[in-house]
Amino acid sequence: MSDLAATIAARLADVRGRIAAAAARAGRDVATVRLVAVSKTYPADHVRAAIAAGQQDFGENKVQEGLQKIIETADTTIRWHVIGHLQSNKARKAAEAFHWIHAVDSVNLLTKIDEGAAAAGRRPRALVQVDLAGEATKFGASPDEVPGIFAAADGLRAVDLVGLMLLPPAVDDPNDARPWFRRLVALRDQLAASGVPAGRLAELSMGMSHDFEVAIEEGATIVRVGSAIFGERR
Repeated sequence: MSDLAATIAARLADVRGRIAAAAARAGRDVATVRLVAVSKTYPADHVRAAIAAGQQDFGENKVQEGLQKIIETADTTIRWHVIGHLQSNKARKAAEAFHWIHAVDSVNLLTKIDEGAAAAGRRPRALVQVDLAGEATKFGASPDEVPGIFAAADGLRAVDLVGLMLLPPAVDDPNDARPWFRRLVALRDQLAASGVPAGRLAELSMGMSHDFEVAIEEGATIVRVGSAIFGERR
């Protein structure tokens, strides 16, 4: 085993252990938490090292970078997630290649993804990104816009809308992110109470390298972890 493979395998084992401990604290089955290894800026050899350690889900911020790695790992059966802001002119390419799309923030974008997926014979899963803090530097639908996006899901032909995604405000103490995670859970519950089918609210993508344990304690079903697996980005 190369030094790179050994290092990434050890980091993955540590992250998985922390995920299991957080799930246990919350009284949850660890199998309900999906780990997405965020490989943005890292080359395909890092992805392959993580695959060798049993990792199956990988996330990229940019469609173009993700497409290149998808080509370079085409001999594998891993699942690719696009987790960054998705411009409408990249929607078709994302729908054709990625299994999960985390950052739907408008009816228009959801429609374009659906059109691209239908044309390609694909069935990606999608999440609605919510901007709870109203931050000018971040994308996402406001809480008031979210019900309309879920209503539009009734007309989808190829995309499965399955939940919500959050990028909370940056904090130094992971516990300071806890209120934002709780607000996303509350929004999910409000949508359920309004009649949104349970299958469209099954997933909560929240928590990254610095706060994924808190996110799991608060109900995350997907955590997006990069530097804790691959090391600090250059």
